[in-house]
Amino acid sequence: MVAAATSTGSWLGKLTSFSIEDLFSQKRPPGPPRTIFVSQALPADYIDHKGRIKADHVYNSNQVITSKYTILTFVPRNLMEQFRRIANLFFLGLAILQFFPKFSTIAPGVVILPLVIILALTAAKDGYEDIKRHQSDKAVNQSIVKVLSGGGWHNPNAIKSKSKTFVRGLLPNSRQPTPAQIAAGYAGNRKHSSNDDFDVEFDYDNPQAGGPCWKNTPWEDVRVGDFVKLSGNHPFPADILICATSDDENEAFVETKNLDGETNLKSRNAVPSLTHLRDAYSCSRTAPFEVQCDRPENNMYRLNAMVSLGDQKAPVDIQMTLLRGTVLRNTDWVIGLVLFTGEDSKIVMNSGSAPSKRSRVERKMNPQVLINLAILASLSTICAIVDSALEKHYYPMGAPWLYGDDQSDDNPSINGLVTWAYALLTFQDIVPISLYISIEVVRTLQSAFIYFDKDIWYQKTNQATLARSWNLSDDLGQIQYIFSDKTGTLTQNSMVFRQCSIGGKAYKGDPEGHEGEEEEDSILELKQKAQTTAFASASTSDLRASANDGYHFKDVILQADIEAAISEDAPPESQAHARALNGFFSVLALCHTVLTSVDPETGRIEYKAQSPDEAALVQSAADMGYVFLGRDKETLSMRSPGSDEPERYELLNILEFNSARKRMSVVLRKLEGDDDRIFLMTKGADNVIFERLKPGGDDLKAETERHLNEFANEGLRTLTLAYKVISNDEYISWSERYHQASVSMDDREEMIEKVSEELERDLRLLGATAIEDRLQDGVPETIADLKRAGIKIWVATGDKLETAIAIGRSTNLVAVDSNIIIVRGGGAKPVEEQMRNAMKRFFPEVTDMTPQVDPIPRESKSFQLDRDERRNSIVGEDNGELPGGFVLVVDGAALTQAFDHESSKQLLLRLGTLCEGVICCRVSPLQKALIVRLVKDNLHVMTLAIGDGANDVSMIQAADVGVGISGEEGLQAVNSSDYAIGQFRFLKKLLLVHGHWSFARNGTLILVFFYKNIVPMGIKFWFQIYCGWSGTFVFDYVYILFWNSLWTLLAVVGIGLFDRILDSQVLMDLPELYHYGRESYWFSMRDFWIYILDGMYQSVIIYFLITYGYFSPTSRSDGYDTHLYEYSTTMAVSGVMVANIFTGMATAAWTWWLAFAVSFGIVLVWGFTIIYSLISPGYAVTNLYGNYYFLLTSAYFWLAIPLTMLLSLAPRYIAKAWKFGFHPDDLDIIRWVRKKDPYRDLTHDSETHLGIGMRVMKENRGRPTSIMSRRSSRASSLMTINDPYRGGSIDIRAASRTDMDTGLVSVDRGFDFATEENGVAMRRIQTNLSERRQNHLAEPSPEPSLSRKGKQSSFTNPFRRSIKKFSLRQSG
Repeated sequence: MVAAATSTGSWLGKLTSFSIEDLFSQKRPPGPPRTIFVSQALPADYIDHKGRIKADHVYNSNQVITSKYTILTFVPRNLMEQFRRIANLFFLGLAILQFFPKFSTIAPGVVILPLVIILALTAAKDGYEDIKRHQSDKAVNQSIVKVLSGGGWHNPNAIKSKSKTFVRGLLPNSRQPTPAQIAAGYAGNRKHSSNDDFDVEFDYDNPQAGGPCWKNTPWEDVRVGDFVKLSGNHPFPADILICATSDDENEAFVETKNLDGETNLKSRNAVPSLTHLRDAYSCSRTAPFEVQCDRPENNMYRLNAMVSLGDQKAPVDIQMTLLRGTVLRNTDWVIGLVLFTGEDSKIVMNSGSAPSKRSRVERKMNPQVLINLAILASLSTICAIVDSALEKHYYPMGAPWLYGDDQSDDNPSINGLVTWAYALLTFQDIVPISLYISIEVVRTLQSAFIYFDKDIWYQKTNQATLARSWNLSDDLGQIQYIFSDKTGTLTQNSMVFRQCSIGGKAYKGDPEGHEGEEEEDSILELKQKAQTTAFASASTSDLRASANDGYHFKDVILQADIEAAISEDAPPESQAHARALNGFFSVLALCHTVLTSVDPETGRIEYKAQSPDEAALVQSAADMGYVFLGRDKETLSMRSPGSDEPERYELLNILEFNSARKRMSVVLRKLEGDDDRIFLMTKGADNVIFERLKPGGDDLKAETERHLNEFANEGLRTLTLAYKVISNDEYISWSERYHQASVSMDDREEMIEKVSEELERDLRLLGATAIEDRLQDGVPETIADLKRAGIKIWVATGDKLETAIAIGRSTNLVAVDSNIIIVRGGGAKPVEEQMRNAMKRFFPEVTDMTPQVDPIPRESKSFQLDRDERRNSIVGEDNGELPGGFVLVVDGAALTQAFDHESSKQLLLRLGTLCEGVICCRVSPLQKALIVRLVKDNLHVMTLAIGDGANDVSMIQAADVGVGISGEEGLQAVNSSDYAIGQFRFLKKLLLVHGHWSFARNGTLILVFFYKNIVPMGIKFWFQIYCGWSGTFVFDYVYILFWNSLWTLLAVVGIGLFDRILDSQVLMDLPELYHYGRESYWFSMRDFWIYILDGMYQSVIIYFLITYGYFSPTSRSDGYDTHLYEYSTTMAVSGVMVANIFTGMATAAWTWWLAFAVSFGIVLVWGFTIIYSLISPGYAVTNLYGNYYFLLTSAYFWLAIPLTMLLSLAPRYIAKAWKFGFHPDDLDIIRWVRKKDPYRDLTHDSETHLGIGMRVMKENRGRPTSIMSRRSSRASSLMTINDPYRGGSIDIRAASRTDMDTGLVSVDRGFDFATEENGVAMRRIQTNLSERRQNHLAEPSPEPSLSRKGKQSSFTNPFRRSIKKFSLRQSG
């Protein structure tokens, strides 16, 4: 029994988890480890007994396909998708039934035609959408890259054949190539342009015809083991091993924002043993070598391989590889060897196959269809049972109509089954096939409305918002969770220096576009004094295509202060601030790793930095006259205002930035005559710098801290700057300790950090910077309005934690007074323990750990202040009591641990739902998809994912609705999306207006469709009482045939196209109204039953009122009895009029188009009834010839029509009037307000008395707080508390941060700095510094310099040489 139960459970599990995607998906498990052979034949054990290469050693082609269908899979897969609709199976069953003559009503071909039409139309729509995907795939696969060719070179490694256009996966090529075929030029269908002369490049001296060259080759033809040459600013077609680069040190810089969302450049280096492969000739003549690789895996940050060249073996890691999806920057060219292609590349392994999505409305409609089918089965069963019972009762009595009713195929029992089948056909219109046709047409036209909406048309690129999936428009009106990428989606990938605080004085910068002549003249005068002709146009940060767009920092007040310092008449009291200005911009210009180059055409200095933050900082210093001129080995040059000659500094040490130190320092020796003082220049997080300041200067600290809070509240990324002067003796002693630490074999990192701490203390505060990570237009306003609409927003990004939080602040996701809960992985505490501690600390009243859609309200708690001695800051006892709600920040390492166990997954989801926002940082593309599925599958909510890069594809595919932004990161996201937009801000109207309209329209359309078919079905059922329950039609069949195709169709389609719950501007002004969509206001099971009961009630009124009217005693003046079709035609006309007018009553706004749609069926049925009854039997035999005479001359007819309409529609009319008059909802109130005052501004309206649902949201509009916000006791606790340990203050209104791993509680002041940690470029600089130190030690020691004690320790006066130098003094 147990085994049987287990087997049954396993079978049911497989059945419930079955998906069409799995049936047709070509995803396969990763292959085995591979060895790539170069310039040598494959070993014998790679060949099978037939002389062919074994399948394990035949690699995937580089062809990547995101489409769903092929020519041969299109029909079966599409049919399987369409027959997921229960109604389609029902229609097919009815059509098959009518192929039997006994049950045929009309020609069987006509019966099945509607089903064929709807299947064909849907298939055509799906095919068109997939053709677009094929076209996008072709554009990517046909991109060009240079591949080594000619000169006798051939690649021995085998790949699978490419899939043919539109038939991929159809006829797999099971015949593997032989080594001879490969040597003969087999390349998996590789094709080249016929014009080979223009497709090749020779990069060596004295090339000859037929010699080795670089040949332009489509991406899809790139093979494992190919040498490729890639040019700067071009993406990589596969995962590639670096052999050599244009850099002397064989370094390359790559932009990975399309892969992990990070904007800073990453440095990569070549394999040392392959750096001789610098041109086509050397690659083709290279000595044989091989590369051994692990099996393909989706971990973006790990790759293990080894290069074996002769006796040399060199390890290979991710630092020596270029991944598909990244872009080469700041490097002219790279030569590499292809390791992984196509589906084996990391970015493709992190993406999923194209899903088959169905809208939520369609999924909800299936149970309603099942209910209708149950009603149909019940009615048919009633007819069958009663008919069989009547036959059994009357047959013994000799009923003449039952003559011969004793045959094997004609008796009461068998006839009951026949009646059941007849009844199925009689009542079949309870599930109308025209419903699906109508929905497809309506959704297609709704997609057209979106396309033609000029408000969401991106003018810059002339790009419309495009619906790539036409069947999801109503899902846009029900979104509950939005998952957004950061880079390129919320931001512009551009850093701009906006504000700064220097010496306690804040400089806010001039508004963009401010071009005052006076300040322009003054700054030009400064530059003329400070700069040579080569720098006349200032330096530019041309790091990448999206650099600062020519932006230069300007501040009239700052420029005036600099001019005042230059002036001969500068008062003595201004010298202190002048020294701060000099020190501040000197740190910006010198404390970095930026490289420079000179544009040969313009003469401009171009800054090339790995970090866009550093580029913006150095650029801002140049804008103020402190121009970094470049570095010559370890010598840095800077030109300052008023200086005729550049100042030169020797770089002695770099104390690197990392996420633990949160600071970067450089040690410099000034090289200027006898001035050889040593400076330590530091920039970093405010709390880290403040802890290391020299005692004193409390006023400066407090003022700088206040400015930092202001910067952070504006969503700017902050850095704090400081410096100190080091004596020569102190530096020599420290340098020796630092060297010993750097060469230590044990605990090197800890020792280096300890020694660095020794130097980085007793600093002097200079000020702080504020950089803006430029947002896309309208992002903060859009997010604020989406939050007002009740939509929860989660951000998933590959950026580091500080960057993610900074963007959260600038985009309104993190409020000024939010409480930030940080959960990290890889720390001392397990992730599950961190989350449980967070629940106990911040949500102690929550005992149910089951994830819920809405947060649980929490009572406010009293707030008491205490001082945490260990953390040296003043925080609340329950820090997290700020009134701004909670935001959870979790990193990728924590997510990896959380997803390992079901309990931790549920705990993560519970904690996330209790917070008003969630930010996931350092996440891989696959983790983005897992986050979406976690929320979607466990909370059963509607999700939307939006992104613009290839790293967002899996997330977009996992969500119910995927939105791709056509940005700078390519079209991969758009190709996989359901909707393509030009800007994030367009999401607001797409959801709040088009989504809201579509859901309201489609929900009402479906309910009305079910209702209007209940009316004729009910009339036919009541007639069974009087026809022996035989399943006979009461109407002439033509009225039934045209009921859904002519009489009532246009009215419901009119709702789907022209109904408007409110005007678009109202929906945009009041996002709170979106909760009607989220709560399924227009489409629920309750509404379904209301409409069904309405239809049943109206069928009772129409049938019995007309029946008893016509037979009381007769409608004819000649005394003859009333014919069946005489009064049933009256029922048909009355039913059509009632159904159409009722449909009109279900609308929210009458327009001329809607009035036409409603009246169309009414006019048509009247005209048809008259004309059809005029047709003479000489033309066609009808049952209604002459019926017009009996109808139009009958008083019963003219009385029955208005009477049945009035009685049928009265309940709905009374209910609507009562609701509007006595229990209006927000929609009713807004409609009334708009009717009375069409021009009223509802955006800031506080006088309108709204329903409780929206009124509460409007009250919270001023501050983006969640239900979890503390409102009462905390609102009165906003104060500034003095900190005696810091000499500054903590603004309790500032956002608090609680790190659940370390327990550190701090005030978030917007610190962020993006740079590559422990990168190749930094290692190279450190190596050079170490080698230089060794060389200095080998040289004879020079005479020791005089001690600088007692002398003014300063930066040389940068402004004027003729007056006494003012300096950065040592105090004490």
